Amino acid sequence: MWGVLAFVLNMILPLLSLFMILLILIQRGKGGGLIGALGGAGGSSPFGSRAGDQFTRLTIYIAVAWLLLTMFQVKAIQNDARSGGAGSAFSSRGGGE
Repeated sequence: MWGVLAFVLNMILPLLSLFMILLILIQRGKGGGLIGALGGAGGSSPFGSRAGDQFTRLTIYIAVAWLLLTMFQVKAIQNDARSGGAGSAFSSRGGGE
């Protein structure tokens, strides 16, 4: 069971990481962010005037979810290694030495 959970989290976490990177890059910071660097208007946002608040909230939620999923992934990998799962580096077949 732990091996399946670790495998699923290995599929979800890179996608969530990529989404978080893109979400951070489109935000407008003090210097205008990536939108300003690509020729966008400095004072306006293509997503609306209140988009900055929404992006900030969404970034916080995604970051917390990413952190929790990473912690679950570490726990799943540790439990899978202890139980000698098929994906374990320390399985009885001699792997990990």
